[in-house]
Amino acid sequence: MASADSAAGARVDGLLTSLKKFVATLVAVAETRLQLLTGEVHAESRRLTHLVALGAVAAFFLAGGILLLTLLVIVVFWDSHRLLAIGALTLLYFAIGAGLAAATRCSAAAGSHLFKASLSELRKDRDRLVV
Repeated sequence: MASADSAAGARVDGLLTSLKKFVATLVAVAETRLQLLTGEVHAESRRLTHLVALGAVAAFFLAGGILLLTLLVIVVFWDSHRLLAIGALTLLYFAIGAGLAAATRCSAAAGSHLFKASLSELRKDRDRLVV
């Protein structure tokens, strides 16, 4: 009788030890996935900051160049066809703006690749647990 109780106690201790190891493994996997997620968020924020800065500087210089080009064309055609020059440049700018708006819409519809690696690793983990 005493040996049966000690065997049952050993099984419970073994089960508790296995359960503790399982929980520790789950916590370690979760920690690894969170570290990966944090790295992705940091990299994406740096990339976006860089893109915004470059875009702002490029927009500033392009706007200045377009303004000066517009003034040049208007001055050249001031005596003969100034209204035609102004109208043509206005239509050109509207066409470029519409094209850029369409390209922006397509780019936004394509979606982001943020968390792609994390989601892939979580799917692998899920598949390993199911099998």
